[in-house]
Amino acid sequence: MRDIVASCASGYLNNTPLLDLNYLEDSGGGPDVTIALLPKLDKITLLQMDAKLPLEMFEKVFELGNKGCVAIANYMRNVLLENTKDLAFARGVVKV
Repeated sequence: MRDIVASCASGYLNNTPLLDLNYLEDSGGGPDVTIALLPKLDKITLLQMDAKLPLEMFEKVFELGNKGCVAIANYMRNVLLENTKDLAFARGVVKV
């Protein structure tokens, strides 16, 4: 395993780019972009849009979604690291 896959949805509503839209925001009829990313490798594994977007709007929504994926991946790495440390200590592999 070379990297963690992190995914995030972003969209556009009332001229504002939004990250992780809730039901009401998503139901507002604005465009929705889903991104899955391998952040360390800087590779996109999924890019899906449910509507056409002007390039300027897409760039803002994509950048926001990209930052969201990186934040989620960092959080996942931290949780995995802490869990691994706890398991190693519980099994006697590592001593404090």
